[in-house]
Amino acid sequence: MISTNTHTIHDRNLRGHSQIGWLDSWHTFSFSGFQDPNRMGFRSLRVINDDKVIPGAGFGTHGHRDMEILTYVLEGAVAHKDSLGTGSVILPGDVQIMSAGTGIQHSEFNNSDTEPLHLLQIWILPDRQNITPRYDQRNFSLAEKQGKLRLVGSKDGREGSVVIHQDINLYVSVLSAGDEIEFEVVPGRFAWLQVARGLVTLNGQSLQAGDGVQVNSPELLELTTDSTAEILLFDLS
Repeated sequence: MISTNTHTIHDRNLRGHSQIGWLDSWHTFSFSGFQDPNRMGFRSLRVINDDKVIPGAGFGTHGHRDMEILTYVLEGAVAHKDSLGTGSVILPGDVQIMSAGTGIQHSEFNNSDTEPLHLLQIWILPDRQNITPRYDQRNFSLAEKQGKLRLVGSKDGREGSVVIHQDINLYVSVLSAGDEIEFEVVPGRFAWLQVARGLVTLNGQSLQAGDGVQVNSPELLELTTDSTAEILLFDLS
């Protein structure tokens, strides 16, 4: 980890890693067989798994409780089914959320028999337990995210974002060479930056896909790239 007075960089190479044939998974925070006391989540953010799934394979039906679970597809497509009766295909540009609440069963498979699947699985601790399970999925076009921060998840669902049962704002951005974006972490708030793809520079520090940045106090975040990149930014209470 590399720390400044205001933020800490969590190196991609220090993440947990598991590979079981059909699944190649990197764990930003402690998950399953990877347990690191320094990586137990940050604020309400509990899991960021960077998963690559071979064609035709996936996660069979299994259950969750009391967790906000988001799926963010980087490449390919996810075939989703759950005990609410939902059946959907999740594509790049989509943000899918499932509130496990009192209990839900679901499966997630690569929707293709020939193409790989690359996705982020994100778990957020809800602000209350035993809520009614629910499902939502919305698409955000490339134009909405290109060179700017697009709100895709929030507590109040403003600006067409999916509702997250937690005091959190989730932004995404797709950057091209020369793009510059800023975000101010204000007093009383925290942030986590996840580099999903490509290379970015944050306040003069170089970051690559898989790197995470924990922001502990007020700071103006300035992001640029000389190539292309895709980032997720969590504004947290």
